[in-house]
Amino acid sequence: MSSARRTTGTTTGITTGIAVLALVAGCNAGGSSGSSSESGTAPTVRVQAGPQDVTVQPTQYCLAGSGERYAGTPPIVEVSPDSTIALTVSDAVAEQGWSVQVYDDQLKTLLGEVDVEDGTTVFTGINSSDVVPASFYLVVVEDSVDAACNGLSGAWPVGFIRAVPDTATATATATATPTATPTG
Repeated sequence: MSSARRTTGTTTGITTGIAVLALVAGCNAGGSSGSSSESGTAPTVRVQAGPQDVTVQPTQYCLAGSGERYAGTPPIVEVSPDSTIALTVSDAVAEQGWSVQVYDDQLKTLLGEVDVEDGTTVFTGINSSDVVPASFYLVVVEDSVDAACNGLSGAWPVGFIRAVPDTATATATATATPTATPTG
């Protein structure tokens, strides 16, 4: 993930707030134009990482020219280090264009943004070890070009917790002396 700024630090866990989600998703200026689902409902985003396969509902979306905000808590996905994260969006979102914003575990500090090539429905350019700290959020943000929704664009946040190796076990294993003498 070359375009995201890396930071270091420890985390205490992922927490969320609907008000914070609305602020995060509103960072993209302009409204969505005509990208609402043909069925009259906001599209979802699919997130896959290792064995995890999660459907993410939007926290906000411009549906039929009307900005909608939705209550709910973003899903949290536990991932192993070096896991590829696959993000799949609807054809309508892909046509509109989208990016991925990377946030800290509090969903307050923008760590970076990853541009996704226009027309892409599946993006696999983020690895769970690309982001520091070990707990973070990715927010899929639909591009906006129209003021129909007064600056509201689609946003789908999902939290990640990357497993951190047990340092005591890792250190003991790495410094253990073999008990058998090699033959040969």
